[in-house]
Amino acid sequence: MLILITGPAKSGKSEWAEILAAKSSQQVIYIATGTIDTEDTEWQARIDQHQQRRPSDWLTLEIPIELTTTIRYATDRDCLLIDSLGTWVANLLEASDQQWEEIVQDFCISLQETPATAILVAEETGWGVIPAYPSGRAFRDRLGSLVRQVGAIANDIYLVTAGRAINLNQISTSLE
Repeated sequence: MLILITGPAKSGKSEWAEILAAKSSQQVIYIATGTIDTEDTEWQARIDQHQQRRPSDWLTLEIPIELTTTIRYATDRDCLLIDSLGTWVANLLEASDQQWEEIVQDFCISLQETPATAILVAEETGWGVIPAYPSGRAFRDRLGSLVRQVGAIANDIYLVTAGRAINLNQISTSLE
């Protein structure tokens, strides 16, 4: 089972992912793509807020780069909650376009092959102005393309906005 949760900042995406993971009756492995930076107090406050919401029996892993490897080690007893794809894309922004395409292809294959339930949180960044700088445009384009590719193989896709989760599978038509 592959579930994609997307939406704008502070919309409730992570909370919805946590609710779905808790309902899975599997061992939840929370995969944080961000890393702790003790120098950045605002970032640390965000991490603390996420940590306080999670049950103590969930395993938490910081995996800023090697998501594919982690997914391949999962079993059918696991529910992987990956938060977030946007941070993962940012962590790999220095990869060339060819390297990035290979990483995404391998990532999508690992998602299709895993026996685990995988719940992925992704930000929607392309709803605003086009960034004025090349790295911002590359980030937005890579994340948008990744979300679309994952959406094409996901069993369920949710859009979370204003604290409300909408199951897009129930009300949408695929372009694929």
